[in-house]
Amino acid sequence: MRIVPFGSASFGADVRDVDIADLDDGTFADLHATWLDRAVLRFRGQQLDRGTLQAFSRRFGPLEYAPFGKITPEELAEMPHPYITVISNIVENGRPIGGLGAAEAKWHTDMSYIERPPTASILYAVEVPPAEGDTHYCSMLGALAALPAELAEQARRFRVKHDAAHDSIGKLRRGHRDVDDPRDAPGAYHPLVLRHPETGRDALYLGRRQDAYVEGLPLEASEALLDEIWSYVALPGDTWTQQWHVGDLVVWDNRSVMHRRAAFDPATRRMMLRTQVRQTEAVAAG
Repeated sequence: MRIVPFGSASFGADVRDVDIADLDDGTFADLHATWLDRAVLRFRGQQLDRGTLQAFSRRFGPLEYAPFGKITPEELAEMPHPYITVISNIVENGRPIGGLGAAEAKWHTDMSYIERPPTASILYAVEVPPAEGDTHYCSMLGALAALPAELAEQARRFRVKHDAAHDSIGKLRRGHRDVDDPRDAPGAYHPLVLRHPETGRDALYLGRRQDAYVEGLPLEASEALLDEIWSYVALPGDTWTQQWHVGDLVVWDNRSVMHRRAAFDPATRRMMLRTQVRQTEAVAAG
């Protein structure tokens, strides 16, 4: 196994000469330590079925169930791969086979609108457009480091509400309604600066910009503070772009990076399989 850091960014690395379907415990321990250090790992040329993907993902921790909607515990128990979500624009027999379509997804942290968001997300490419649908990543350690000292200290004093009503493409989720005031939006509060429980490093934790609200501030002051902080996100040197090939697998740390997806031609096909690792302990403020 060879680790090759991405030369164009302050984080991330390629993992080469490894078959993730056949990892012994010692090799995985090295891999996990590298992931904590680099935050994003890419494996190319993998050939995974859903069972292998689910088993590999579980090595990072207990998994989150895929969002199937209304389903009974008995039906869930009979599903062979209940932790795998399909991200796709493909329509079969008049029905989408996955979620999020072909639109642009804004900068976000996966499921930050719940009390304990996933620690890791794992995405595997099954079908990809010829030259579109890239996924971009940015370091939130880098974003925090870029803040002027006074703004960084201000950020450490606040929590932000992360909107639960909209998904990463801005679409209203089923069962929710649009609100005129972000203070009325549903969602969970998290510190603006989080301390990573395994590395001890601090990072900004913004989730997404839409309908975010800084706890305790007048709305105008909340909007101004968030706009100023967001202006330091995804600066040169703290971003990296994944151009997908079939068989690529990317693992990222939701506690220290954000990501977004570029739009792509809806007439082309894109199908990804995603798993997410459940957070089992509360994360402290930085």
